[in-house]
Amino acid sequence: MPQGRDGRRRDPRPEDWQALTTKYMKTVQRRRKTWLTVGISSVPGPDRRALLYTLVSLFRASARAEQKRVTVLVHLADSDRAWLQETVARISSLFRSQILAGQLLLIHAPPDAYSADRAWSGDALSRQNVAHAFLLSFATRLSHYFLLLEDNAVCAPGFVTRLREKVGRTGPAPWALLEFSNLGFLGKLLRSRDLPLLAHFLLLFPEEKPLDRLLPHFRALLAQDHAILCRPFLFFRRGSYYRANGGHGHAVRAAPSRAPSGPHNPPAAVFTDMEVLGVHFPWQAYTLDESFFWTRNVSAGSHLTVLLNRPANLSRVQVLTGTIVDGTYALGSGRVELGYEPEGTPQHCTSFATLGRFLEGQLDQEVPRKGLGLGVSCVRLLVSARQAGGLLVRHIYLWEERAGLRREAARR
Repeated sequence: MPQGRDGRRRDPRPEDWQALTTKYMKTVQRRRKTWLTVGISSVPGPDRRALLYTLVSLFRASARAEQKRVTVLVHLADSDRAWLQETVARISSLFRSQILAGQLLLIHAPPDAYSADRAWSGDALSRQNVAHAFLLSFATRLSHYFLLLEDNAVCAPGFVTRLREKVGRTGPAPWALLEFSNLGFLGKLLRSRDLPLLAHFLLLFPEEKPLDRLLPHFRALLAQDHAILCRPFLFFRRGSYYRANGGHGHAVRAAPSRAPSGPHNPPAAVFTDMEVLGVHFPWQAYTLDESFFWTRNVSAGSHLTVLLNRPANLSRVQVLTGTIVDGTYALGSGRVELGYEPEGTPQHCTSFATLGRFLEGQLDQEVPRKGLGLGVSCVRLLVSARQAGGLLVRHIYLWEERAGLRREAARR
């Protein structure tokens, strides 16, 4: 890394980065094609750390052996110099080893691509399509397959192996696009040989439709009439929630579900004493989408606790751990407890009763109408024995008694 006159390492400027990119592209060009390129086009947004979280999730969700099969390509698709400098500095600091190994590449279109006299420069739709066309064109020769990600994504553990398994099972059957998420263009897998055609297609219609709505037309041109949704989904968007102060600073107020059949998940704070990896937050286990909480080695006595904003009468509790495919990272030994009588600042429940124990990483139990289910203020996942490796909490779902919901609606 460049050094200043005082001998301290300084963050590279965009001009430095161009030189670094040229140097390490020689390393990349000498490498054999990888199996997969993960492509991300990023622009400044409300959360200036979104891209960093995505990269952290991507590399932590793949083992070292898997990373050798992957090239991550990031297009910094904006001319905002301050954002470029900040983003390059942060990425070069956090992912230096991946950059030096040629596993992570940063690219930036020529400056005139973002100049004000370009017809598309002021149109977000056109900018998105042109930026992705540039990304696709650059990625053509890097690998055999190409995966589109957004810059606010969360990746499921072992996603590289899952992708390879799905492609292997698909065999020689004709396909142009495999979809590992149902959100926008997130998690869309293509063959790299089709990337130049897709880039040209995007440039033909830069102002017609957004990328996610052009992709179905593109696959139809390649004789794939219907979408191929590959479940379980492997890629998710980071949720936009309001964080609240709580235990260890890892809490959130979660919005209740509007679905009458539930689960309801009333507003609550979520906190834990387990390690938080920076992208898979505890509150993600309590959302009603497909996000999750993932942590590393856990010890006996570790907990993940939902503290409800108000006591609730619960009729059912479901806590699922481990991946959907094969149960990897499921909780081997633990139980779910219901808590009551919260007090203190921050609040915590002062008494708990065991609802049930996990069986193969799962608990789905009706709560007795009288007794345990009345006036519940906490739902706690408690680890009973040390578990090396990792723990994935897929979701915590709560159902309230109907009468309680009707009274709440009446108060509103």
